[in-house]
Amino acid sequence: MVIQPKIRGFICTNAHPVGCAAHVQEQIDFIKRQGPIADAPQRVLVIGCSTGYGLASRITSAFGAGAKTLGVCFEKEPSAKRTGTAGWYNTAAFHQAARAEGLYADTINGDAFSDEVKAETIAKIKAEMGKVDLVIYSLASPKRKDPESGVVYSSTLKPVGKAYTTKTYDTDKDLIKEISLEPATDEEIADTVKVMGGEDWERWLAALADAGVLADNAKTTAYTYIGKELTWPIYGHATIGKAKEDLDRAAAGIRGEHRELNIEAYVSSLKALVTQASSAIPVMPLYISLIYGVMKEEGTHEGCIEQIYRLFTEALYADDQPLDAAGRLRMDGKETNEATQAKVKELWDQVKQDNFHQLADYEGYHADFLKLFGFGIAGVDYDADVDPEVPWS
Repeated sequence: MVIQPKIRGFICTNAHPVGCAAHVQEQIDFIKRQGPIADAPQRVLVIGCSTGYGLASRITSAFGAGAKTLGVCFEKEPSAKRTGTAGWYNTAAFHQAARAEGLYADTINGDAFSDEVKAETIAKIKAEMGKVDLVIYSLASPKRKDPESGVVYSSTLKPVGKAYTTKTYDTDKDLIKEISLEPATDEEIADTVKVMGGEDWERWLAALADAGVLADNAKTTAYTYIGKELTWPIYGHATIGKAKEDLDRAAAGIRGEHRELNIEAYVSSLKALVTQASSAIPVMPLYISLIYGVMKEEGTHEGCIEQIYRLFTEALYADDQPLDAAGRLRMDGKETNEATQAKVKELWDQVKQDNFHQLADYEGYHADFLKLFGFGIAGVDYDADVDPEVPWS
């Protein structure tokens, strides 16, 4: 079939297998150009491995460190009449590239929140990897089924304490508009923490340790976004922020619970980028469009793969780690420094409908959005007939 992007609201409902493979290869090529990573992990588990920062972590581990990688994700398989998800095609491309270089690569497709997937993962680690020395936690999901109670919790994107009114950009209508959000209830806050907080990260580490497949001195990190003043009302000081605060609690809990293994557990704060998750959050498309323009002008803009390469080489496997007062690894300094934020704030105050495309880098935002689904990649013939049924193995 000939596959062209089908965009509905803040999501693309299809994906291009050749484009996704090309995007994965671009990231692999970047990592190879950097050379081997010193003192890097050799047996890596990536929970949430198929897109964005999770995929970049897997690519960095495999092609920067020669590591065996096992991934966990939840992706839709293609059929003769319908494309698979971008994550499906990304994973297929990663498998092919890794195995072509003799690197172990396998993936479990299922609900990472479930005990069944944890058990399946542990069985595969025991049989094929031994013990893992790095665990990346990079899940992004709007819902979570508690494996003990069976209750399904849903996350909410709302401010905490008081209502919030601000500008946002409607990508579907190409429209700058005002949005008002009512404050979250206590139940909505608690439910969001259940979905996006650190409880499942802790459960994963406990299951791995109890099964004897977590190596001594292993490292683990969960990814977060903290941001600054412009995004705090909907991100930092909001339901998502409460969930992210719970990651700090979980990191400390993991270190204490697994002290005998000397586990290093960190929350890693990364920069704002176009991802399937961030596209759904009010304010973020406008903010990201503005920050992209500023950082490109400064020469400091990075994508997922550049951020994760620096995380590995300048933080996780570096002697001098960039820790903040809460013990988080901060890789977002090029975005959150006062000088850069002042430029963005000035643009934020000026931006309106008639000057948006002059002040913001929406072209860059939209290009990155399309790339998430394998579209807009140089060298890919999007008029060609392609087979959507791409296998993983």
